[in-house]
Amino acid sequence: MSDNANNTAKYPRPPFVDQPQSPPGLAEEMKPQPDHGELSYVGSGRLAGKRALITGGDSGIGRAVAIAFAREGADVAINYLPEEESDAETVIALIQAEGRKAVAIPGDVRDESFCETLVEQAASELGGLDILVNNAGRQQYCESLEELTTADFDATFKTNVYAAFWITKAALRHLKEHSAIINTSSVQAFKPSPILLDYAQTKACLVAFTKSLAKQLGPKGIRVNAVAPGPYWTVLQSSGGQPDEKVRQFGADTPLGRPGQPVEIAPLYVTLCL
Repeated sequence: MSDNANNTAKYPRPPFVDQPQSPPGLAEEMKPQPDHGELSYVGSGRLAGKRALITGGDSGIGRAVAIAFAREGADVAINYLPEEESDAETVIALIQAEGRKAVAIPGDVRDESFCETLVEQAASELGGLDILVNNAGRQQYCESLEELTTADFDATFKTNVYAAFWITKAALRHLKEHSAIINTSSVQAFKPSPILLDYAQTKACLVAFTKSLAKQLGPKGIRVNAVAPGPYWTVLQSSGGQPDEKVRQFGADTPLGRPGQPVEIAPLYVTLCL
């Protein structure tokens, strides 16, 4: 517990420097760079022999979860956009450094056929699936409903809602008893910001999807849970997820006075897979 207390005090606080990126952005270009657990997460083999697919596994919370899973003994496949290849290569190397199998599958989860291919490739290369983490997300702020285009609204729903539906549906043929599905929702599902109208809706959708699916799959021994993070220091924020002035003060209004670091939430995902 003392280490956790030290971590709470050591992490950076706002104000942060201006760092706008074009979406989807790269974690390696953030200042300061997030702590995904590269040096700080220590595993103990709690997921030994498990096989996991994580969407959005190149950066942010997905990256932290991939590192944690590998250090807990799991083989891991990550999905990401082709533009995020450099971030993904770092994650793949970190997984392999733990002696675990790492599978990189770039592609856009807004495409239904790709989602089906993604699952089949992950299951084939890993030799099956025990864990699915629907984590890929799109967040682009918009000041007013009048400015929110149908194209942007559709892209956010396709990434955050449709993809979870398509990928989970395809994964069910591989997930057996004792498997786990985790969906990354958000505090926005419960406390929506006015500038994240479409994003907040999608995260509320994921909560309902999770609750309903948990009732369907519970009798089969498959657990379904959602994690709803608050403000975490990820590239989602600096690549259009928040206005520049909000990125500079990101996390300042939290009780700790700072944003969370991805490594701080990764253990929760591990626990939900045990």
